Amino acid sequence: MNRFASSGAIENACVPRRWVAVCLLLILLVGSALLTGCGHKHTQAQVPPPPSLPREKPAATPPPAETTGQSEKIVVPADAKPIFEETGTASWYGAPYHNRRGSNGEVYDMNAMTAAHLTLPLGSIVRVTNLKTGNSALVRITDRGPFVEGRIVDLSLAAAKALDVYLPGTAKVRLEVLEAPASLDTGGRWAVQIGSFTGQRGAAQLAERLQKRYQTAKVLKFVSPVGNWWVRVRVLDDDRQRANSLARETETPEGSVFLVRLD
Repeated sequence: MNRFASSGAIENACVPRRWVAVCLLLILLVGSALLTGCGHKHTQAQVPPPPSLPREKPAATPPPAETTGQSEKIVVPADAKPIFEETGTASWYGAPYHNRRGSNGEVYDMNAMTAAHLTLPLGSIVRVTNLKTGNSALVRITDRGPFVEGRIVDLSLAAAKALDVYLPGTAKVRLEVLEAPASLDTGGRWAVQIGSFTGQRGAAQLAERLQKRYQTAKVLKFVSPVGNWWVRVRVLDDDRQRANSLARETETPEGSVFLVRLD
């Protein structure tokens, strides 16, 4: 064997061994670093807190329930003297008029101490006395009626119960006006109401005849909550004398004729 050849072969054999040694050394160094790193305590990552949810608004306080007329206390001076009196038959009305707008613009509450009258100023305070039982109560006039011949006042359900009119339906009463927001004898706005008609046709025919006869009047027909039809004639200037004359002159085979104060 050539000496130089064998020497080169030895050197060539050493090269891989050196690379192996270098690789081993690198592995040892990396492993040592890893082992060293593993020896430290892990620091827990600081996870940011979840975004705060918007705070719920406290539930709104519900508005107070509307009080019924039963809690409305009508007060008049103890020494109040009647400025008008009449005696006649009282009746009462409830559903289907309950929660419908009355003549004074308020929503009718059958549980309030109110009543309907044809000609007393709206807002008048009236004492009604049942002549049979002696029970009496104060009521406020808020509506128009009763549109039945021979009756002078239509009581709310609450007033009817207070006056022992609820069960019999009608009763003879004395009505005393203690306070009124306007004069009972002068002024006011007046009309004539005619009815009730079982159908629209009868009301329309009468309205047409009256409009031709009283050309300056305003004639309208309307249906009531119970389904019958009415005709109302508003005379020129809502004058009481004109309305009285029209009421006396008007006749119809259906219904009755009533003088009505609008205010």
